Amino acid sequence: MAKTELQKYLDPKVLNKIRRLDLQARLVVEGFISGMHKSPFKGFSVEFAEHREYVPGDDLKHLDWKVLGKTDRLYIKQYEEETNLRATFLVDVSESMRYGENARRDQMSKYHYSACVAASLAQLLLGQQDSVALATFDEDLRSYIPHSSNPNQIKGFVHALDVSELKAKTSIEHICHNLAEKIARRGMVCLVSDLFVDIDGLIRGLQHFRHRSHEVMVLHVMDQDELEFPFQGNTMFRGLENTGRLTVEPRVLREGYLEALQKFCGEVKRRCIAAQIDYKLISTADHLDAALLAFLAARAAAGRKTGAKR
Repeated sequence: MAKTELQKYLDPKVLNKIRRLDLQARLVVEGFISGMHKSPFKGFSVEFAEHREYVPGDDLKHLDWKVLGKTDRLYIKQYEEETNLRATFLVDVSESMRYGENARRDQMSKYHYSACVAASLAQLLLGQQDSVALATFDEDLRSYIPHSSNPNQIKGFVHALDVSELKAKTSIEHICHNLAEKIARRGMVCLVSDLFVDIDGLIRGLQHFRHRSHEVMVLHVMDQDELEFPFQGNTMFRGLENTGRLTVEPRVLREGYLEALQKFCGEVKRRCIAAQIDYKLISTADHLDAALLAFLAARAAAGRKTGAKR
């Protein structure tokens, strides 16, 4: 497949015509990689970092014999280990994520878009021999697939996303607290949600991961309608999480709605940054490489911070 032909699968309108999530994820990754000059990740390696002088008690197997032969001095090779990433994806399966599933046949719902992003990132990471885990949640933890770097992990990952039932409210704080205790080793946690939750509870939950030394990223997925409020004429709005129905004239509400939305998103972003959590607002109209690139940037930043601590 030609490079430009592969890259078209980053467009959610094109991707929405393909029904199988595993195939969508593979095409997204292939399209994404085809647009890059080199692989976005380095796999596992142990790289030579520097020499230091030998001191009694050092393991002799790390002696640099070539340097000894040239200088007649004892030096130890020091190595820098690039460990594989352990990524955990938290995907919101609450009822509000259904928005968009019937509104436009050529565009993904918030959940379909989020599931495709999570599956694509998992596919990308597994291809680099990284380890991925999945947790789906609404007001409770609905499924949990523990970490594995086995390529077949993608099958269970996709199946859990495919069978999720979007019918309950969202509650995230206690989910984060439970998972933070469940995930033993340090890694990266990526939350994919529309964030229809209390901000204070959201930040408290995510901070638990930070306290456990995880890097944390939030992919805030919203429908383009929610971001632009394009509705005209009397419209009945039905809450997707048992919040009732309301018929209004949208043009009267648009300015106040957009102001409140901007304030909410701005506050979430500000609080995330203050807690050293990466945040990215994404529309379901955005090409999927926006989410993948945001994740890569967060991972690269985490790698630089880890390197600085060594």
